[in-house]
Amino acid sequence: MAKQVKITLTKSVIGTTPYQKKVVKALGLKKMHTSVVLEDNAQTRGAIAKVSHLLTVEEV
Repeated sequence: MAKQVKITLTKSVIGTTPYQKKVVKALGLKKMHTSVVLEDNAQTRGAIAKVSHLLTVEEV
C-alpha cells in the first residue's frame, strides 16, 4: 500500500498571493480546518512545500 499524507488547512488564505490560493485549491482544500488525504509523492510534496506555512501535514 502506498504511503499517504493527511493535509489540514490551519491558516487562512486571505492575504496570500493568487498563486498560493491556487496551490491550496489544487490540493483540494476549501475552508479552514478541512483535511484531505493524498498520496505521498513528489508532486504532492512540492505543492505542500509552496504553502507549508498554511498547512499541517501528518503521515497516515
